[in-house]
Amino acid sequence: MMRSLFSGVAGLKTHQIKMDVIGNNIANVNTVAYKSQSITFAELMYQTTQNASGPNAETGRAGVNAKQIGLGVQSAAISTAISTQGSSQNTGNAFDLRISGDAFFVVNGGSGNKFTRDGSFYVDAAGNLAMSSNGYNVMGWQVDDNGDIVQDNVSKLQILKAENMTSAPQVTSRANMTGIIDKMDPQVMGDGKIVNLQIYDNLGYSYTARFLVQSTDDEGMYTVTLDDLRDANNDSVIKDTTKKDGTVVKAKYDANIFTGTGFEKKDPPTYTNPIARAKTYTLSDRWKVNPNGTLVSKADDTVTLAPGSDEYAAAWGYSGGWEQFSNLFSYERDANGEITKDADGNPTYNRLGANLANMIDAANGTLKVDGYYAQDGKVLKLSYDQISGALQGIDALKNDLKNFFLNVEPLEAGADNPFSMNSAQGDDQGAPGIAVYMDGTTNVNNEKKSTIGAISGDAEGFGTGWAVGTMTGVSIQNDGKIFGAYDNGQTKLLGQIAFAKFANATGLEKVGDNLYSATLNSGEFDGIGVDVTADGGKVSTGILEMSNVDLSSEFTELITTQRGFQANSRIITVSDTLLEELVNLKR
Repeated sequence: MMRSLFSGVAGLKTHQIKMDVIGNNIANVNTVAYKSQSITFAELMYQTTQNASGPNAETGRAGVNAKQIGLGVQSAAISTAISTQGSSQNTGNAFDLRISGDAFFVVNGGSGNKFTRDGSFYVDAAGNLAMSSNGYNVMGWQVDDNGDIVQDNVSKLQILKAENMTSAPQVTSRANMTGIIDKMDPQVMGDGKIVNLQIYDNLGYSYTARFLVQSTDDEGMYTVTLDDLRDANNDSVIKDTTKKDGTVVKAKYDANIFTGTGFEKKDPPTYTNPIARAKTYTLSDRWKVNPNGTLVSKADDTVTLAPGSDEYAAAWGYSGGWEQFSNLFSYERDANGEITKDADGNPTYNRLGANLANMIDAANGTLKVDGYYAQDGKVLKLSYDQISGALQGIDALKNDLKNFFLNVEPLEAGADNPFSMNSAQGDDQGAPGIAVYMDGTTNVNNEKKSTIGAISGDAEGFGTGWAVGTMTGVSIQNDGKIFGAYDNGQTKLLGQIAFAKFANATGLEKVGDNLYSATLNSGEFDGIGVDVTADGGKVSTGILEMSNVDLSSEFTELITTQRGFQANSRIITVSDTLLEELVNLKR
């Protein structure tokens, strides 16, 4: 009689626990990223009143099963539906994040890392990304000096720290001229078509380079002239300027335009008798200079390079020495690698080889400058094909070169004036300055209107340059990378949210505040974390994951739990009645 009474009590206790679980689920029906729980029951234990016996062949009696009486029920397991995704709620807040997949955010409140699916974040007064509900810092990976993510031990993401509020300036290194030069354009035929190019120096200050494009007496030939360079106040920085009050603003910089490979602008050198210090190198198919100034080559691989002096190369502003200088000059070759020849059977020079021939005065061995540099550093010649209208080239290198360099240097350079308007990386041709590409220009009829213009950056947009930028917004990509947007059009990687994954996520322990902690049965967190996209997951911005509680299921469980509780209470009531009848036997 007593066993049934205690079985009923055990049933009441377990159903009460089930009611607690159901009540907690329903209470958290609107909790962000809450994962519902469920409980399962198990038999408590059994009292065996008679053991089982096997069949007896001698007596012919069959076996008898054991006689056992159950002693009630117990809670077997309380499971969390970790892998069941909750529904989505749009919030429009850029810092509200929803995880698709099995990963967890890593957060830290000063007492070790915890884990959560709650992506309702905000930025605190110190610029840290944190949980809105409890202020736990969101953990992630930092950016190195090269702007790349370093997947190391997680640390708090201070995305709005002082250095992230602005974007560093970038010097302009490339520019692009495109459009039509119409030879009948009155401006081209007259004082010149004005082409302005906005560029930035290394400190982010803007300047406007003013070019003039004019026709010459030769058909299809034009000049491009650097007319002026002006600052943001429209004052010239390469010319002395007299203001209205009579004061004179002295020029600050020297500016020139030139063509070439690995050269700097220098005054035209006079280097008499350069053949005096010849050296012999073993360089295949390189030029040598005869005393009469012509270029020849021996048939074998040993050629005499004259003048062969590094001073000769240095006179041209080339710092690599004569051997490298001479490597710029060679024969023209066809598709099979064979040296091409002219109509008279003589080997043909490539553009640089032909140009070197023009450098030497055959009469006295004196260097000449015409044909390689613009004589005054301000004017270059453009040559256009009169059949196709396409640019043939610039200056004496017209059959190959289709870009020039704008070089700007302070008149008083030094430690106290580190100003630079030239790319620190240099151009792909090794020249200092801003490479201006002109292969997008054409010389065709456009009803007497030229459309030639210039923009910073090449055709792919590289080398544009920009001023200092102020942060205008923050965005988070689906891999957790955080980018800052700036009013100079640039973006900067600020960090990346790291995520945790566990071998058995259902083994995590709930610790309140929408947080979980790792247990022995969940698997350990390695301190580094993973990229959420590594196995196909992602994060979505402006969306929160809601609770995965199913109210219809919970209300159904309420009914069955209520009936179970009522039935167990009846066991106690009936057992009590029977005990009362037993006591009444003594009357």
